Amino acid sequence: MCQSNTLQGPDLHTGKWLQFPQLALRRRLGQLSCMSRPALKLRSWPLTILYYLLPFGALKPLTRVGWRPMSRVALYKSVPTRLLSRAWGRLNQVELPTWLRKPVYSLYIWTFGVNMKEAAVEDLHHYRNLSEFFRRKLKPQARPVCCVHSVISPSDGKILNFGQVKNCEVEQVKGVTYSLESFLGPHICAEELHFSQVPAGNSFQQQLVTKEGNELYHCVIYLAPGDYHCFHSPTDWRVSHRRHFPGSLMSVNPGVARWIKELFCHNERVVLTGDWKHGFFSLTAVGATNVGSIRIYFDQDLHTNSPCYSKGSYNDFSFISNNNKEGIPMRKGEHLGEFNLGSTIVLIFEAPKDFKFHLKAGQKIRFGEALGSL
Repeated sequence: MCQSNTLQGPDLHTGKWLQFPQLALRRRLGQLSCMSRPALKLRSWPLTILYYLLPFGALKPLTRVGWRPMSRVALYKSVPTRLLSRAWGRLNQVELPTWLRKPVYSLYIWTFGVNMKEAAVEDLHHYRNLSEFFRRKLKPQARPVCCVHSVISPSDGKILNFGQVKNCEVEQVKGVTYSLESFLGPHICAEELHFSQVPAGNSFQQQLVTKEGNELYHCVIYLAPGDYHCFHSPTDWRVSHRRHFPGSLMSVNPGVARWIKELFCHNERVVLTGDWKHGFFSLTAVGATNVGSIRIYFDQDLHTNSPCYSKGSYNDFSFISNNNKEGIPMRKGEHLGEFNLGSTIVLIFEAPKDFKFHLKAGQKIRFGEALGSL
């Protein structure tokens, strides 16, 4: 008995997809494979976006003839975030007409939950452009600095992770780690940091620990767009060295941080290293999308988000000189720097084994509140 091959109902729609001109597609994909890598990436990029956006797997038949979409991570990394961040920076500097300031800033306040009652100047007409609004100062009494505990939060934000550094790995969010050496870069000479020599055979983590019985600790604080954008000194310490890593400017939102391995090592960042009463201490300001501008108040030579840079490169600058043997002394709570939008602060420091954090992962924290103490 003969069986009919006629497609009916929903199968008719599927059948149309099965009649895809596979021979022509194979020929076209063969031409793409002969292209240079940049050209191939350029041609594949829009098709990949459509692959992920269109419903019902509309472009899945392409995979049957040899085409493979870029991964979501590779697609995101291909976005020109540095260029977009520079454009956003230019836009931030445009002076707004007086009549437009209140509607624009009010929309931002409503979207990100900004508390303008804490601002030193509450009048929205005072801020000439978005940049001034982002970098607004707070009333002195809005953030009292804790005098009891040895380490305070350098900024407003959300605690992503904290604890001891183990096996030269640091968690950017729970379950996702990055290399301590990739993040900080090669070890700085002991003489510059006023430390005794450490045997070269030790691991990178052991080289940072300068006193017997001490451990290395870390704390990651995420600044959302609605947070106060300045950051301060988290303790009394001395800054000896600055290392600037040009890099990508991907979002540091916790969701993206779970998605992209070693995100903080890819992004542009400024690493300040020095020492405090218990040994090594560092504070790293990590850039993000639309946050290409990282400013350190005492470092006028620092210029971030430059148009050209070499991937994996870094620039060192020493604050120790013949005229200044002590570096830059910082007092707890003193103004240190600022971002143009939300970003991330990473503290990595040495402390005795009985150092305790007074934190919970995911909690909101404000500048001046206690991080931990002995």
